[in-house]
Amino acid sequence: MLRKGASALSNAELVAILIGSGHKEMSALDLAKQILHSQGNRLDNLARLSVMELQKFKGIGEAKAVSIAAALELGRRRKGRDADDRKSITSSRDAYEILYADMNDLIHEEFRVLYLDTRHRVKANEKIGMGGFNYSNVDVGLLFRRALEHTATAVILAHNHPSGQLKPSSSDINLTRKIKDSGKILNINVLDHLIIGGHSYFSFADEAVL
Repeated sequence: MLRKGASALSNAELVAILIGSGHKEMSALDLAKQILHSQGNRLDNLARLSVMELQKFKGIGEAKAVSIAAALELGRRRKGRDADDRKSITSSRDAYEILYADMNDLIHEEFRVLYLDTRHRVKANEKIGMGGFNYSNVDVGLLFRRALEHTATAVILAHNHPSGQLKPSSSDINLTRKIKDSGKILNINVLDHLIIGGHSYFSFADEAVL
């Protein structure tokens, strides 16, 4: 890494640096390859593993598991913050690129809101609900209270489907309409609602469901 730079290393070599050492039967590099192979050699799958799950691999104790999880979380945050660099959102793809890092690797459902200014630049990206997705765990009052606190003039809604199924349910559609109608009263425009999962997304606005 010192000679060639981090970009020259494979994913397994980078993970091997994080864990530092292997065990009697396996080097750090071979252990890193084993871990990645178990996840289909995909970093996004690796990022979904908890510290407890990482510790199931022989040679990975708590400290090493925490190092791997922390490094992947930093990468996720960097991707999200780089995308959220006060640019104007002009398409569903722009919104997806901001929300993807926070939502794609989740194993539970989460509801988030992008609060936008008059030029559709992101003022805040906040989690409003978590767990099952239905009327009971999305606090519409809180959503708009936060919009007023941020002096937002528009919002983009988003929730994830860990299953990767992107088709909106009737509850998804009804909740979106409820939020949109509430926004009209406060003169806050609901621009879109994205369903994120499986490295893709569904846009209510693009599909004329909004």
